[in-house]
Amino acid sequence: MTLVVKPSKIIGVGRNYLAHARELGNEVPAEPVLFFKPPSALIGSGDPIVLTPMSKQVEFEAEIGIVIGERLRKVSVAQAEKAKLGFVCVNDVTARDLQRMDGQWGRAKGFDSFCPVGPKVVNGLDWKKLEVICRVNGVEKQRAKATDMAFNIPTLVSFISQIMTLEPGDLIATGTPAGVAALKAGDLVEVEIPGVGVLSNPVK
Repeated sequence: MTLVVKPSKIIGVGRNYLAHARELGNEVPAEPVLFFKPPSALIGSGDPIVLTPMSKQVEFEAEIGIVIGERLRKVSVAQAEKAKLGFVCVNDVTARDLQRMDGQWGRAKGFDSFCPVGPKVVNGLDWKKLEVICRVNGVEKQRAKATDMAFNIPTLVSFISQIMTLEPGDLIATGTPAGVAALKAGDLVEVEIPGVGVLSNPVK
């Protein structure tokens, strides 16, 4: 396992694309919905996503990941726009049936191997030009631009920094677009951000 990030915390953002919120029967919230994934869920590109017998509906969620480059506490949106941020491909793997059953998301999103990240962190990109694409077994399932988010990247960084200090290396998963579906053993999932690379993980 080669990890390109070693965050003290992984912060996820739920329901940040209108179409994805609607496909799950939810509305986009008035403020960002935050959750955590444990660092023990991290795997690198090429490592397997391991399905759990606790769930019958484990789904992929392709996301643009933000890697914090400097300590940020209570920063404005304008300050977040100028902050040192890197970008990386993230797959926020989720046990959808457990998410619905539990009513909170710690178990559904916290299994070992449920946070593939890679293949590298790229700094200095214009967030407004970022796009995320997901393919399963070579078939495109998701595609969206960062500008399609309900809460854009500087807004998310600023909002989260009002709650908790963001330390260098911390990872924010910014939400997934529409198109999520269940995985099965033998699948190959690819998350691509043009200009960053392709995160590729087999499923077992």
